[in-house]
Order: sequence, then C-alpha cells, then structure tokens
Amino acid sequence: MKSYQYRFIWLFVLLISCLVQLSGADKKHEKRALSTDGPYLLYTAEHGFRSVSVDTAGFLNDQTYGAVPKNFSFDVYSDKGEKLFPVSLHKIKRPEWKSKQAGKMLILSDPHGNWECFSSILKKWNVVDQEYRWTFGKNQLVVIGDVFDRGKDVLPIYWLLYKLEKEAVDAGGQLVFLLGNHEGMVLAGDLRYVKSKYLHLADTLHIPYQELWNKQTELGRWLGTRNTMQLIGDNLFVHAGLSLNFLDKNKSIPEVNKIMSEGLFLNKQERKAASDEIAFMYATYGPVWYRGMVHSADRYHPLYPEDLPKVLDKYKAKRLFVGHTIFDDITTFYKYKVVAVNVDNKENMEKKRGRGVLVEDGQMYVIFDSGKKELIREE
Repeated sequence: MKSYQYRFIWLFVLLISCLVQLSGADKKHEKRALSTDGPYLLYTAEHGFRSVSVDTAGFLNDQTYGAVPKNFSFDVYSDKGEKLFPVSLHKIKRPEWKSKQAGKMLILSDPHGNWECFSSILKKWNVVDQEYRWTFGKNQLVVIGDVFDRGKDVLPIYWLLYKLEKEAVDAGGQLVFLLGNHEGMVLAGDLRYVKSKYLHLADTLHIPYQELWNKQTELGRWLGTRNTMQLIGDNLFVHAGLSLNFLDKNKSIPEVNKIMSEGLFLNKQERKAASDEIAFMYATYGPVWYRGMVHSADRYHPLYPEDLPKVLDKYKAKRLFVGHTIFDDITTFYKYKVVAVNVDNKENMEKKRGRGVLVEDGQMYVIFDSGKKELIREE
C-alpha cells in the first residue's frame, strides 16, 4: 500500500476519534430536564418563606415571600404529572406517644416513594376517597416508617400523610407515621438510595438534597416531631425491632422519641459527638435498625423467645408490630407476638399477596389489594 494511503487511513481514524470525543462532550454537558416534584417549603432566617417546585412541564418554580401568605395552599402532583390533592398548612406538634385502640386499625409499612401501591391500598380499604380525603372516621392508620428512597413519589406520600393527619384528628380518628431508618439516613445526608431526580433538583438549586428537608422546612419540622415508638392500646409499634441492648438503656417511650428527634438531622459523626445515647439509637441495636426480632442468624444478634416478655412487659404491650425487613408476605414470630408488616409492595400487589394488617374486633387480618382479608389464626 502506498504511503499516501496510509496517511489517508490515519487521518480518517483521527477524525472519527475526534467526532466521538465531541459527541461525548456534548452528552456530558447536555442539560437534563427536571421531573415533576415538590413543593418544598423552606423558612428563611428573615421569617420569610420559600416555595420550590417543578411543574409538569419540567420548569423550576422558585418563589420567595416576606411571610407565609394568608390561607396558603398548594396542589400536589405525582411524578407522572397527575394532579392529586390540595394541601393547606396546619399547626405541627408531636403526637401523644400512647392512645386507645380504635374499632379498626390499618397497619402498613415502608411505602418507599411508590405512590401507586400506597394510594391504591388506602382507597381500597376506605381510608381515603377518590380525592384522597380521610374517610376512615374514628379509626386509625399506622405507617411504620420509610417513605424516603427507592421511589419517585416521596413528596406526594409525605404531603398526603401530613394532610391526612389533620383530617383524621378532625374526624376523631388518628394517623400515626413513625420514623424509619431511611428518614434517619436521608436527613443525615446518606443519599445512597435517593432517586436521581431528587439529586438533580438539589444540584440545580446548588444545595445538598437533605437541606430541602432541614429543621427550617415545613416537612422537616413535621418529621422532627414524629415518634419512633408508639403504643396503641396494647400494641407497640417500632420500625425495626427492640434488642436486649436497647432494653438495657432503660428508656421510656417518650425518652426514646425525644432522643431520636434530637439526632434526626445530625450526620453520623455529629450523632457520635452529640451523645452516646443518640449514637446508639441510630446504630445496629437501635429501634430503627435492629433485625434480631425477625432473623435468627447469629449476625443479627437475635432476641431469644425467653427474652421477648422482658420487652413487652417493660412497655406494657401484648404484641409488637415492625417493618424494615422485607418478607414475601405478612409474617409472625414468637407465637404471633411480633408481626412483620414490611413486604415488597409492588411485587405483592402484582402477585396478589398480603399488603398490610387490619386489627378489628380483637382479631388480626392480612389485607389484600382486592379488598379481601384473611384471618391470622393465633395459637
């Protein structure tokens, strides 16, 4: 082959290489569209008020007010752009740590940003109507933590819970949302499971994602007053489980709730520096991480059957409900004394398996998306 042919081939290869690099650079700097999201409501140091949202066309709306507008309300949209429900702000306070059991108590866990799965089960069991208004009367809904992460509709679920809490109280009922480990993770800046749509919005705003949820935001204030442990009748609720190490701390339920709130917005290093109690509560043996009530392998440091009465007696409970650990279906342990409610909601919805628990007239039932309920027959 002649030398000019070699030169031609070399120049052709060089040209193709340059075009590929330019194409890659274009993709790298290509502006990504924002996804429907928000609103995030942030309070400024000057007593002002900032509302950040992304509309259904992907446009960022970032408005600041001198104060919260009178009768301020807003509409919430799903990630798919569906208009869901309006929200008005209400006074935030910590719920009482114990209450009487209502005639019906519906128990769900770990929604993880999946709007379709969460909203559909609420509709089917008449907790809400088609406009997502509370229709459960004087009954109770308990959600055992973990709305953050994995799904694309974190905001709609939190705003729905926020809204329904007030509507339930007005109707004489009760909505309980407990803190899970993913609330503690995200608010501490552990974003490993956060969907990219949320991180992209935070990058666009030039702030860390967790700052959209800090103590000076409406939902941050709300989460900061959620309990970690709750006693309803003789039913005790906690996200993951209670260990003997936890029991050795000899803390009352109000004390545990207070410690968890004090550490909620601190990162891992700050929790360790703040106090040994805070560091413990957010670690392996703490109430939002401990799996030893539902796993028997040594690595989970299981709670032995003879030790369970110590936990239940301490908190004057006959039964304990947990989420956190995923099972194929609603599962019971310790002769029905511990009930694991967390399932893969999407998979169970598709495969027509259990999705939650209904406590009614002294009986426990597994509930299904079809509206069917199946009695949990205790020994």
